[in-house]
Amino acid sequence: MQIEVTRDVFRLAQVFTISRGSRTEAQVLTVRITEGGVAGWGECVPYARYDETLDSVTAEIDSLPERFDRAALYDLLPAGAARNAVDCALWDLEAKQAGKRVWELAGLPAPGPEITAYTLSLADPAEMEAQAAKNAHRPLLKIKLGTPDDMPRLEAVRRGAPKARIIVDANEGWSAQVYADLAPHLVRLGVALVEQPLPADADEALIGMDRPVPVCADESAHDRASLPALKGKYDVVNIKLDKTGGLTEALALRDAARAEGYDIMVGCMVGSSLAMAPATLVAQGALVTDLDGPLLLAEDRDPPLLFDDAGVHPPSAGLWG
Repeated sequence: MQIEVTRDVFRLAQVFTISRGSRTEAQVLTVRITEGGVAGWGECVPYARYDETLDSVTAEIDSLPERFDRAALYDLLPAGAARNAVDCALWDLEAKQAGKRVWELAGLPAPGPEITAYTLSLADPAEMEAQAAKNAHRPLLKIKLGTPDDMPRLEAVRRGAPKARIIVDANEGWSAQVYADLAPHLVRLGVALVEQPLPADADEALIGMDRPVPVCADESAHDRASLPALKGKYDVVNIKLDKTGGLTEALALRDAARAEGYDIMVGCMVGSSLAMAPATLVAQGALVTDLDGPLLLAEDRDPPLLFDDAGVHPPSAGLWG
């Protein structure tokens, strides 16, 4: 078994801003695992919020032994970007070796397209209204908020896209008081879900708080070990493969979260179609699918995922799985 790690950069179609900062490109790691002349691949996006860098994640992957399988990988690497890319590359390798699709190997029904959110970058209200108007034809818009001046932005987006379903991502940017003050306005403006309103280390304040709009755990939810701490705070769990450490744990987390009564959101970091491809399997039947990474890029993998009026489609065999 040979493992190769490369760094790839994808230019964004426009500057992408959230409450933590802005970027003009997506920097990703691509992992290729070759065995018996067959190669499988996967992608991860190291995330500074979780103390990950391109170098640190590469070092984690380089620390792996010469031979291992997906079951052993769970104990070799922690949940995070490194394990994600390796796990997804192993799934792709196994599918190619077996001459089957990944969902067949996983015992899942054949997947179909899922409507995905399209994210509007954080900007001043006039710019966000213009973004919303430009994308008003999309059925689901996601708004990046998390500042003290969010109400004018939210009002502007609703004016720009009066018919779209809207979800809001505060990226841990609000206090409990700010969220309590905003909650009635979220209802008034038809917001369908609010993602991670409070910092993960301060989300105890959500216990007992009125939640008129479903609240989704993102930074507070990584893998199945995260579930006990979510009780009484959240209604929805956002599953991202770069947090769970791959498709294997993502599928297990989805089943465990649903068993505990949570709805499911499937999200992503800003990456290419290769990063989204495995997540399309997890997104089947999710309350919210947020796999718009490739739509934010100026360039992508070949072949890319298909996005159309039906949503994001599962990957072709030429891309992954």
